Amino acid sequence: MMGATETLCTATVPAATILIVDDEIHNRKLLETLLRPEGYVTRSAATGEDALSSIEQRAPDLILLDIMMPGIDGYQVASMLKANPATANIPIIMVTALVDRSARLAGLDAGAEEFLTKPVDRAELWLRVRNLLRLKAIADLQSANSNLEEQVQARTADLQRFRTAMDVTANAIFLTDRSSMRFVEVNTTACNMLGYTRDELFEVGPEQVSVSTREQLESLYDDIIGGRGADELTETQLLCKDGSQIDVEVNRHAQRSGADWLIVGVLRDITGRKEAEKRLHQLAHYDTLTGLPNRMLFHESLKKTLVQAADSGWLVAVLFIDLDHFKNVNDTLGHAIGDELLSQCSDRLVQCVRVRDTVGRLGGDEFALILVMQDDQQGAWLVAKKVRDVLRAPFHLQGHEARVTASIGITIYPDDAADADTLLKYADTAMYQAKHAGRDTFRFFTAQMNAAVLARLDLETALRNAVDNQEFVLYYQPKVQLSTGRIAGLEALLRWQRPGHGLVSPQDFIPLLEETGLIVRVGTWVIAEACRQIGVWLRSSIGPVQVAVNISGRQFMEGDLDGDVIKALADNDVPADLLELELTESSLMANTERTIAILQTLKQQGVQISIDDFGTGYSSLAYLRRFPIDKLKIDIAFIREVTNNPDDAVIALAIIRMAHSLRLDVIAEGVETAAQLAYLRRHRCDQIQGYYFSRPLPLAALENMLREQKCLPPPEGEAHVPRQTILLVDDDPHVLTALRRTLRQDGYHILSALSAAEGFELLAQHPVQVILCDQLMPAMSGTVFLDKVKALYPDTLRIVLSGYTDLDSIMDAINRGAIYRFYTKPWDNKILRENIREVFRHYWLLHEAEAGNAGIQANTP
Repeated sequence: MMGATETLCTATVPAATILIVDDEIHNRKLLETLLRPEGYVTRSAATGEDALSSIEQRAPDLILLDIMMPGIDGYQVASMLKANPATANIPIIMVTALVDRSARLAGLDAGAEEFLTKPVDRAELWLRVRNLLRLKAIADLQSANSNLEEQVQARTADLQRFRTAMDVTANAIFLTDRSSMRFVEVNTTACNMLGYTRDELFEVGPEQVSVSTREQLESLYDDIIGGRGADELTETQLLCKDGSQIDVEVNRHAQRSGADWLIVGVLRDITGRKEAEKRLHQLAHYDTLTGLPNRMLFHESLKKTLVQAADSGWLVAVLFIDLDHFKNVNDTLGHAIGDELLSQCSDRLVQCVRVRDTVGRLGGDEFALILVMQDDQQGAWLVAKKVRDVLRAPFHLQGHEARVTASIGITIYPDDAADADTLLKYADTAMYQAKHAGRDTFRFFTAQMNAAVLARLDLETALRNAVDNQEFVLYYQPKVQLSTGRIAGLEALLRWQRPGHGLVSPQDFIPLLEETGLIVRVGTWVIAEACRQIGVWLRSSIGPVQVAVNISGRQFMEGDLDGDVIKALADNDVPADLLELELTESSLMANTERTIAILQTLKQQGVQISIDDFGTGYSSLAYLRRFPIDKLKIDIAFIREVTNNPDDAVIALAIIRMAHSLRLDVIAEGVETAAQLAYLRRHRCDQIQGYYFSRPLPLAALENMLREQKCLPPPEGEAHVPRQTILLVDDDPHVLTALRRTLRQDGYHILSALSAAEGFELLAQHPVQVILCDQLMPAMSGTVFLDKVKALYPDTLRIVLSGYTDLDSIMDAINRGAIYRFYTKPWDNKILRENIREVFRHYWLLHEAEAGNAGIQANTP
């Protein structure tokens, strides 16, 4: 029975290898002969040295070791093997003719497990060998089990750390098994976002929480596995447990998991952003007071109507309506009553037209109608008469009664013109003729009305001469950095010194420059003149001054904008970052791909890009994020009543927070009061521009202001607004001097320390938001210092700036949260300043959010 078992074992289990060590060859042969029937594999060595070499090459399962050998004897061989961890577990049987007790004790002390006495008995040999091999197998199994258990524990710890890391992230994370279409892991944010527990999500598939079908998701996942669409940001909607929907931005990629694939989805709730986009879209296309289409949307509607009319043979009438003496209502009864009058007027105008017609408010007290007519102009005449009659009826305005009339200009497509711009222009001309006729009437456009057009042609001719005769000049309006109160830059504003007329207001000629296309030539001159002046200042006592110039959309489409800018910078030897281009949203959208290409070229040169009048044009963030933008300028429309109009305040704050989240600076234009300034400063707007600090100035007056270094007065009653303080720690005084010189341009309160000890002293004495620290310092390294700072001042944002690149210690500190960022020496001044500005922005965003949460908790019963 045993023989059969032994045979089975040798057939299914690899045969054990036994090393025979003996200086007598006949002893080695004898032992090999005795072991062969048991199926063991034998190797032999004649000396201790040979034995050690053989074991080093390939360890045996058991060793039969003679004691008395020349050179290294058996005791020494055993001691050396047991001292080596790699061979300590190999069983040793000492084979000897010595029978005295001392020899056996010496063998046991050397590490032998068993003894055999020469001459060797076959049965005893087999039993001792078999038993020791069994014991070794048990020990190996126990060791393997122990290693496996350690691996399982380590893997469990890794998984726990992974889940902990997932749970602390602000984004929702979903891991989906492609084969089963089930969630295999989700984080806490995902559960909170959708209102499910973790176990509930494990019981459903992604199709239960998505607006897409299972088939659509499977196709999408297969595309991602195939490399199509992986790591792309897309927008979709998710279904919450309560049935509501949320907008999310999702990034997906595929990861192999054994034979299966996992789809890793990282999602961010963008419901708030979508609502802001809708609000901004509403502001961009609809009048906030009346809800009617604004000038932009009205113009687009007119263009579409003309296309349909051309296909259908319709007549289209455009009625331009201007309220007579509306200013008197505003001046006598106030703007609130005036707004109510405009709102009621819009309601009456809507009642005068059919559903397929369009009513729009073009601005101020100007309205316009689009009427679609099948045959003749009689319909336009009837509607104009109806409008005049309904507006004559008295308006009841918060206890006041007011009466207004309207002057109406009418133009007809295709009789008068075939395009929207000309129709609106002719309707405007006819409206002025109605006013000249005594108001409260209407006029159709006729050829005789071209006198006004001729006047515009005269102005156009004068403008063309102005370009050739260099009659244009630049005025400059300062922009002030609120964190320092100092002038941070200028906006160059075009003025026309017209012979015989004096200084012409830009409102009187810039629209005509745009309309005629002269804006392209004038725009090229403005860029060149601004760069020339920057160069003059740069080489004078005034020093570097950043200047912003306004760019027209036509400069993108018809001019060589990037060529003009690059040439002007080169001709005047001006650093590119001292020139800023201001563009409106509508000009950005005129030719999107070409605009993006031009702006990217200029951005690579270092030119700064800002969006002017933000919130009044195209407001799709999906488009805006494609442009290389540095700054947003909040339109004066939102600043004028920011301290008393909740809607304006919400929009202004949303723009500030959104811009800071996108790492953009924010400039508020049209700041005219101390209250507006205080409000914007309190909410961390970066810069302001407006009459409160200075009106646009001619060159001489501006240079006096720059030399006097005029600043905003320090804020009154705003002691709670802390300074932006940065602590520099470096044992090299030259490095500290260079850093202070670089960072003081941004108005920070700068503290510096030559050691960690000095750093701790300064931290105890001053509120500090950001710390910039060297790594390799005597007494205490940067990471150790910042680790201690984290415990003492956890609110600080801690940065290492070092030429010492021990990445292990740096990464360890980052993983512990001791370091926020790591920069290397030598540094680029411009990049370092931008990064430090972004760090401070992040600091205030975090603390504003914490303050908001604290306020919510404080107001919760």
